[in-house]
Amino acid sequence: MSLNLSLDFNLYRMNNLVWFRNDLRVQDNQSLKAACENDGAVIGVYFFDPNFYENSKYDLDIELPFGKTGKYRAQFIREAVEDLRVNLDKYNIPLLVFHASPAQVIPDLIDKLDIKNIYLQKEWTRDELQQEEDLGKAIEKAGLKNQVKGHRVYDQFLFHPEDVPFESWNQIPRVFTEFRKKCEKQSTVRELVGIDGYTQVKPQIEETQIPTLKDLGLEDFKKDTRSAFPWQGGETAAWERLDHYFWQTKKLQYYKKTRNGLLGIDYSSKFSAWLAIGCISARQIYHDVQRFEKEIKKNQDTYWLIFELIWRDFFKFVSLKHESQIFMLGGILQKEYEWKSSLRELDKWINGTTHEAFVNANMKELSTTGWMSNRGRQNVASYWSMHREQDWRIGAAYFEHILIDYDVHSNYGNWMYNSGVGNDPRNRTFNIQLQASRYDSDGKFQRLWLQEGLF
Repeated sequence: MSLNLSLDFNLYRMNNLVWFRNDLRVQDNQSLKAACENDGAVIGVYFFDPNFYENSKYDLDIELPFGKTGKYRAQFIREAVEDLRVNLDKYNIPLLVFHASPAQVIPDLIDKLDIKNIYLQKEWTRDELQQEEDLGKAIEKAGLKNQVKGHRVYDQFLFHPEDVPFESWNQIPRVFTEFRKKCEKQSTVRELVGIDGYTQVKPQIEETQIPTLKDLGLEDFKKDTRSAFPWQGGETAAWERLDHYFWQTKKLQYYKKTRNGLLGIDYSSKFSAWLAIGCISARQIYHDVQRFEKEIKKNQDTYWLIFELIWRDFFKFVSLKHESQIFMLGGILQKEYEWKSSLRELDKWINGTTHEAFVNANMKELSTTGWMSNRGRQNVASYWSMHREQDWRIGAAYFEHILIDYDVHSNYGNWMYNSGVGNDPRNRTFNIQLQASRYDSDGKFQRLWLQEGLF
């Protein structure tokens, strides 16, 4: 792939490339800050890698009828990249965007833009590691291995891996409570970093276009007005949401009481989608919770949001510990069950035509909006893997495709947890009808998403 890119070499030497991945923000971004502190111009790049939009490839007994990234998450990412470009422009940092793999493009960028350093957020799961491996081979093939240096940093945690009280990943506890208590007692959350005050003469590079959904092989859609998550992607929207939830409505002080809700925009924080692609960091949310507790109120509800951020960390450390085992049928426990793989069951589950009305309502919300409540996710996952005894990885792959807030660690960690092959020592199975009567006692949620007159 040949690129028509040029830079004024009289002004810039030894330039720095920031490869944005799941860290689509300007503030509290370690890679961006490190690049800005180095000599030379700073240039950003983001890839809509076709490998992340193709059909899912797993060791399954059936071929899945959907790709890895669906239209809802793709649109959210598109919005986030557009916002990132606007925010970087305030610092005269251009953002190049390509519908291609990094291996196809970065060698040419190194050559034509005199790139000496590449800064990126460190990832460790299968597809992301394959992406880096392919890039390394491409750079070596182009004879550029000695011209450029990579700088990878962990930047998606609440508690940085260097700060947790475990000498190795093997010491990460199986049970969350033990992990949480040790981290809360012995770890601290790092301070935020920024690039305020940074400026450069903007490199004159031809602007690239953000691909459309059609370019990505996906269909356009209109956002459903019933959605409990009606927001856009991007750092700007993330902070607007935090301002609304913390400071305008002060809903944070009721978070634990309302977080199992099903209807409306404020039953939970809804931060997960922005966290998943790094439009806001866990550290930023933590420090604003601390400020809220000082200025407004401190109670069990405000703490519970931090509690959930620690859960998010836990699943990331679980994946660091167990690596590709989180994608295996037996999960991290390597348990052997008689799993089934039925396309008929999958079709009924996806389209909300099972015999459980509560499952159907949640699945219809998901297919229509790309969003589902935490309570809904637990129930539909339990129904799929524990009630119907279907291969849990099929359900996890569908969530990967459809969820706006898909995060590889939380998704596969939670699916293992709910399917008896993960970190839940109780191996529970949800009573779907009891859950419906408890959390949708008046049937309002089910009536919103189902056509049947059930109540």
